[in-house]
Amino acid sequence: MGFKYAFRTLFALACFVPFASFADDCRFDMARWESILNGVRTRASAEQISQETIDATLRNPVFVPAIVKSDKNQSEFKLTLDQYLERTVSQKRIDKGKKMRGTYPTMLSRVERTFGVPRHVILAFWGMESNYGEIKSRHKLTNAFLTLMYDGRRETFFTNQLLALMKIADKNHLDINNIHGSWAGAMGHFQFIPTTLAQYGVDGNGDGRVDIIGSVGDAMFSAGNYLNKLGWNANERIVRQVVLPADFDLSLLKGDVKKPLSEWSAMGVVNPDGTPIPTNDMVAGLVGDVATIEKIRSDANESVSPDADVAPMPVITAYLTYPNFYRIKKWNSSNWYAIAIAELADKFK
Repeated sequence: MGFKYAFRTLFALACFVPFASFADDCRFDMARWESILNGVRTRASAEQISQETIDATLRNPVFVPAIVKSDKNQSEFKLTLDQYLERTVSQKRIDKGKKMRGTYPTMLSRVERTFGVPRHVILAFWGMESNYGEIKSRHKLTNAFLTLMYDGRRETFFTNQLLALMKIADKNHLDINNIHGSWAGAMGHFQFIPTTLAQYGVDGNGDGRVDIIGSVGDAMFSAGNYLNKLGWNANERIVRQVVLPADFDLSLLKGDVKKPLSEWSAMGVVNPDGTPIPTNDMVAGLVGDVATIEKIRSDANESVSPDADVAPMPVITAYLTYPNFYRIKKWNSSNWYAIAIAELADKFK
């Protein structure tokens, strides 16, 4: 009875917060909420999660309407590649990454020796994911997962995340109510979700537990282990910036078509200075900002003189994308993200 009263009070207060409008003026299905909680308790017990962790997880759970709002209103605004790189590969982020390189030289060397992932790559991921730990996550993850489970859009996924989090708390003797992350459940310096952490988490500081929020060493080792398991090859580059003929087929610039470098070269792909690209046996994709290129082509056609037969077209800038690029995409599926990692990593070499 006490729990129900406490929850109703918390939910009622949330409904008066201006941004917390939810589901037809906050009509809330208490029976569904209680079913979610009971389901967690039953499944956690069956999976041998400790009673202490189960009780801690379900002690005073709070539904957070703002999390549902974030999930339903993810921005569809798309930056151009140049805009994205301007935001992510900023001089401020580069400068801070170089400072972190000097702060953690021993740990970065250990990661490189253990997992074969160069320090400049670890620094790039760290900067992209949390700005080197500067971005603080404010949501208690138990509440975030329970809220998203109730919402129902990806109930199975978020149930699995919560149970994985409970097992992590058990195994590493962590207070589950002190684990915070993003509204979608990512946590720590490299923003792992619980199932990823459960599979790839590594104790980097030797204290016998894995804590990717409180320990930079654990976070770096876990990131290195993850990239290693994805097949990272320290002897290969990630991307190569190139230029293409003005009439190049834009359907080939999405990264999903892979060809030997010799074929790309035969199609007119060259280095930015006009010299030939390497033509070894490696296979690569090709990624470019298709929407921006199409706009440039359209603007060029509109500006051409009526007396001219053909509009002058600028050359196209794009990136050859090597196997490490596609390994990054298993971490984050965005082409722009993978290019930003490559560009940022180059700054730390």
